[in-house]
Amino acid sequence: MRRELGGIVFYHHNLVQNERLKRSMDLLRQKLNNVREVYLENMRLKEMLSFKQRSHYKLVAARVIGRSPDNWFSMVIIDKGKDYGLRRGMVAITPAGLLGRVLDVTGSTTKIMLINDPNFSVSSLVQRSRQEGLVSGTLGGTLMMKYLPRNADIKVSDIIVTSGLTDLYPKGLIIGTVIEVGDEFAGLTRYALLKPAVDLANIEELLIILE
Repeated sequence: MRRELGGIVFYHHNLVQNERLKRSMDLLRQKLNNVREVYLENMRLKEMLSFKQRSHYKLVAARVIGRSPDNWFSMVIIDKGKDYGLRRGMVAITPAGLLGRVLDVTGSTTKIMLINDPNFSVSSLVQRSRQEGLVSGTLGGTLMMKYLPRNADIKVSDIIVTSGLTDLYPKGLIIGTVIEVGDEFAGLTRYALLKPAVDLANIEELLIILE
């Protein structure tokens, strides 16, 4: 009987110890994860600061704090607003390239329309050949460059940049890379599908170009 009771006590003691160890391990994993998150954030902010210092634009850095339920994939909300000089129509970028434009502004927050929104469009050109066109959003993971003539000098892997012909958008901002070229239905013009330069699904910080 004593042996059985001793076994039960020993089992219970081990069970308690195992639970304590498990909680300690979980806490340690969480701390390591927090440290990694801080490290990654610091790396992103360091890159952003370096870009800001090199840039000839006057820039305001902001953090993404949410997405619009109605436009989850094509709208973000940032933690800066009128208090920092932001106004409707201003251009949003990252070190990778063009991100979108300011849509709505309050005192402390701002909605940014991303370049994949169907209502977004910007004049553009092929960096290599200087062929002009208009880039619009498609609500998917690609952009479309339209109004290309039948003989347009454009091909897969070409880099597309802003042409400077659309108000407020500086010339030379990278928009994306051509991944497909095709003919419109009538056959009179061509189009190109682009992969955005910015990873639109994973935006945590951005920059606004002030006028």
